[in-house]
Amino acid sequence: MMSQFWVIGGTYTDTHFQEALAPGEQWYGPFDDYHAAKEEWAKRAWQTVDEAHTRYRIERIDPDAPPPCTD
Repeated sequence: MMSQFWVIGGTYTDTHFQEALAPGEQWYGPFDDYHAAKEEWAKRAWQTVDEAHTRYRIERIDPDAPPPCTD
């Protein structure tokens, strides 16, 4: 399986963007390529451009890769 791209984000408690407000972070996707994810990210980012506590990012997820080490 190939990598997938997701747009993740929402509104957070502050500008450190560590803790999302209810209902939590929202996930949009999956997208088969970065370009498609970037179009969705741009749409969401521009809709909330004046909201300082709202942020979206693009995450690449490779289902064939081992999970990251959490030690």
